[in-house]
Amino acid sequence: MAQWTADRWSENGFQGRLDEYHTYLNYPVSHSLSLTYPNGSVFEASLEEAVLAEDETSSYPDRIPTFNGYSFTGNATAEYVYVGRGQVADFEVLVALGVPLQGKIALAKYGGPFRGLKVKNAALYGMVGCILFTDPGDDGNITEANGYAAYPDGPARNPTSVQRGSVQFLSTYPGDPTTPGYPSKQDSPRADKSPVVPSIPSLPISYTEAIPLLRALDGSGTPGSQVNRTNWVGALNVTYSTGPAPGATLSMSNVMRDAITPIWNAVGIINGTTPDEVLVIGNHRDAWIVGGAADPNSGSAIMVELSKAFGKLLATGWQPRRTIVLCSWDAEEYGLVGSTEWVEEHIDWLTGSAVAYLNIDVGVSGKSPGLSATPELGTIATDIMKKIVWPTMPNETLYDAWSAESDGEIGILGSGSDYTSFLHNGISSLDMGSDQGADDPVYHYHSNYDSYHWMATFGDPGYHYHAAMGQYLTLLAYHLANDEMIPYDLPAYTTALHSYYEELLATIDSTSETVDTQELAAAITQFETSANEAMALMDQAVSTDDAALKTVVNRKFRDFQRGFTSAGGLPDRGFYKHVVNAPGIDTGYAPTTFPGITEAVEAGNFSRAAEWVVRTSLGIRRAADILKT
Repeated sequence: MAQWTADRWSENGFQGRLDEYHTYLNYPVSHSLSLTYPNGSVFEASLEEAVLAEDETSSYPDRIPTFNGYSFTGNATAEYVYVGRGQVADFEVLVALGVPLQGKIALAKYGGPFRGLKVKNAALYGMVGCILFTDPGDDGNITEANGYAAYPDGPARNPTSVQRGSVQFLSTYPGDPTTPGYPSKQDSPRADKSPVVPSIPSLPISYTEAIPLLRALDGSGTPGSQVNRTNWVGALNVTYSTGPAPGATLSMSNVMRDAITPIWNAVGIINGTTPDEVLVIGNHRDAWIVGGAADPNSGSAIMVELSKAFGKLLATGWQPRRTIVLCSWDAEEYGLVGSTEWVEEHIDWLTGSAVAYLNIDVGVSGKSPGLSATPELGTIATDIMKKIVWPTMPNETLYDAWSAESDGEIGILGSGSDYTSFLHNGISSLDMGSDQGADDPVYHYHSNYDSYHWMATFGDPGYHYHAAMGQYLTLLAYHLANDEMIPYDLPAYTTALHSYYEELLATIDSTSETVDTQELAAAITQFETSANEAMALMDQAVSTDDAALKTVVNRKFRDFQRGFTSAGGLPDRGFYKHVVNAPGIDTGYAPTTFPGITEAVEAGNFSRAAEWVVRTSLGIRRAADILKT
C-alpha cells in the first residue's frame, strides 16, 4: 500500500517516494482470559469478534487478533477491581473508599484518557494486569437499549466488537520507544523502552464478554451509584460495583513478539515557486484491522482525490506558490511512529520552511464535522467551510453543520494523531474529520467492523461525506499553498491566549495557594501588540504591492510558532515543547493549556508552577519578538 499510494501521487504529478525507518513494534502470539467464580465454575472469554455473513472482512482468514500494541508479555491470576475509566482520579477515589488495589487486576472501560494511560495508572497503583472494554453507554442514542438493531442488522454496536489499540504512554512521548528524539534507522542506537511502555499485561475485550466480569462484582465493594465519579456507571445491566468479589479471580495471559521492522512513509512533492515556504498534508495508512474503512482509509482516499485535483491544476501549467508535501504515515496506530520519525529526520528543513501541517486521520466515520487547530488557522479554516455544501440537508454548508455541533468553538490540539510532532516543533497545525454524532450509526473504532460493508451500508452510503471532506481539505490546502499572503489571523491567537489565561487563574483560584502570573499577563500583552503590528504590516505590504515587504511578513507568519517551543520540553516529558498547549499528562488525547503551569498547580507543586510562569512567558515573548515590526 505504501508503494501504491506513492504511485497514485506520481500519476497525478507529484514526485513520489518512500521513506524507510526501522522501528520497534510488537505483534500478538497468543492470549487468554478466564473468570473463575467462587463456586469453582469458569467463564472462558473467546477474545474474538463474531464472524458476520454480511461482512466479508469479519471472516478474513488472516484477520488481526484482538490485542494491544506495545503491550507487555506476561501472565496474571488475581482478584480484580472495576476502576472506571482508569484515570488517576478514579484510582484516588478507590483508595479513599478503601478498595484494595495492590496485586489485583484492573477492569477499565474505554473513554476519557488514552488507553495506555489506563494501563500505566493500574501499574502505578500496584495492580498486575489490565482488561479494557467498550461500554455502550458511550455510543450516544443509537443503542440496542433504545430499540435499534445491532450491526449488521442495524446501526447499533455489535456486542462482540473489540477496540484494539496501542498502550504506549502517549503523553510522555510518541514515536519509536527505542529512539526518543532521533530517527529510527537500521543502525540507530536503541534506548530502554520502559519509560513509555507498560510493565503489566493488558487485553481488550468486547462488552458482551465484559458483562460476566462486571456482574460477578455485583454486591461486592462499593456500588457504582455510590462512587462519586463522572462516567463511572455505563449502560450495561450491572451495578458497576468496584469489587473485588471474594473468590472471583481472573486469569490472563498475553504473549507478544518483539521486532525491529521496516516501515514506510509514502511522500509526494510538488515544488513551489517559493522553496522556503512548505505546506505538509498528512494522513496515516496503517490500520489495526484488515478493513479500516474509516480509520484511516476514509482519509487516505481523500488524500488520493486531493492529489488528483492538484494534478489537474498542474496539467494547465500551474505551479503553487509554496511547496506542497503529501505524506502517508506508517505505524501511526502504535504511537504516531511514522510521522514522529520523519519529523525527527527532517527537523532542520521543517523548522526552516514549514508554513503549516494539515492532518486528516479518520476523514469520515459519521456526519458530525470536527476541527481542531492552532488559533491563527481558525479564520481561514472556517471561511473555507462556508464554501462546501454539506450533504445532511439542502442548502446546508459544512460551516453550518460544524457550527451546530461545536457552537462555533475550534478545538485545541492535544495529541492522538500525526499533527503532534509538527505542533511541538513550532509548526502551525490543523486536524479535521467528520465523526460519529449522537444520532449517527455507531462507529466500530479499531474493530473488524470498521469495514467497507459498514461504511457503504451505515457510515456513508454513497460516499457523499467523503466527497465533501475531500473538497474541504483540497480547497483549504490550495489557499494555504497559493495565497500571496499566508492567511493567518494573528489576533485570534491573542484571543486564545487571553482565554487560556483566565482558565489558568480559575485553576489557581481552586487551590489554597497563590501563583504570581503578572509576568505571563505582560507577555500576552506584548504578543498582542506584536500580532497587531504584524497584521498592520501585512495590510501595508498588500496596499503598496511591496514584494520585499510581503516576503518579510510571510516569514514572520511562518516562523512565529517556533517561539512557543521551550528547549528541554515540559517537566518529565521533553518531547512536548509547546508552552501554550500539550496533551494532558493523564489524558494523552485531551489538551491542557499552559501545561507547564497548569499541571504543576494541579499537582500541588507551586515552586514548579512559578518556574513555568517564567518559561511560558519567555516562549510567548519569543513568538512576539518574531512578529514585532
